[in-house]
Amino acid sequence: MAKTNSGRFFEDYRIGEVIAHAVPRTVAGGERALYHALYPARHALYSSDEFARDCGLDASPIDDLVAFHIVFGKTVPDISLNAVANLGYAEGRWLKPVWPGDTLRAESQVIGLKQNSNGKSGVVWVRTRGYNQDDEAVLDYIRWVMVRKRDPDAAAPDTLVPDLKPVLAAQDLVIPEGLDFARYDFTLAGERHRWGDYEIGERIDHVDGVTIEEAEHMMATRLWQNTAKVHFDATNRPDGKRLIYGGHIISLARSLSFNGLANAQMIVGLNAGAHANPCFTGDTVRAWSEVLDKAETTHPGVGAIRLRLVAVKHGAPAFALRGDDGKYLPEVLLDLDYWALMPM
Repeated sequence: MAKTNSGRFFEDYRIGEVIAHAVPRTVAGGERALYHALYPARHALYSSDEFARDCGLDASPIDDLVAFHIVFGKTVPDISLNAVANLGYAEGRWLKPVWPGDTLRAESQVIGLKQNSNGKSGVVWVRTRGYNQDDEAVLDYIRWVMVRKRDPDAAAPDTLVPDLKPVLAAQDLVIPEGLDFARYDFTLAGERHRWGDYEIGERIDHVDGVTIEEAEHMMATRLWQNTAKVHFDATNRPDGKRLIYGGHIISLARSLSFNGLANAQMIVGLNAGAHANPCFTGDTVRAWSEVLDKAETTHPGVGAIRLRLVAVKHGAPAFALRGDDGKYLPEVLLDLDYWALMPM
């Protein structure tokens, strides 16, 4: 009897199935140091315990995207080990901060299936939730993945495409308990721009660029225990290249956005996201953002701002996403729509 696991293929999924993912992970303080070594991450709330205490928290939490990467990584062996591509995200909410010492686990429910017309693959939609050691939900999101079929002749499952919210309402966002920006120190944060300084429709060139290195993206993939073959195995793709993990681009773009959005401190909602084109070692990543919406919250001095974060490769951003054919331009790597918290 075989003891190894080749992963799930498209025909192995069933609507409503709940998958408990293996290998819980305890988050240590070194996670922050590793994250800041991999990316130019400088948001003050995730860098300083004292800054976080002045904002009403007990200490500095682990970066919100670290929590996302850990939970995401747990799901890979069961959801996307045999993926062709990770296609998108929706309805993501950060429900509780993650602190050093927390242990995270994840489970996913299959909420949609649709075989592709070529009969060789299909799209799987899952809702994933991450829990801490007290069984409190810390993160919840939907993603969909194109997964290969083991047998192209296998019968296609019944099609169900879930009806997803195009955007989370501001009142659906969960603000961390105690968060208070009334005593926010703009000097220590690195920029003076506050919630009221941003206009809907405004676009911001984040200026800086980072060239992708092989060692860094491989370390990130291992750190988050992402076992997808396209990131590890150079023989898995016809071009012999290892695909850069999409989460690496998300974190890189978010870190680059500090220049212009240093006070967009916490990500609390993920409305939509697409990995528009593949990224490989040697590509230089730059980023720009567009302000899509703004909303007040009930917490002192805390505003919510909805941002589109776009990562591009090579040249300076042209503030363009799609060509005349409606497809993403070849230089666009990431199109991410999220809510963040910012001092008012």
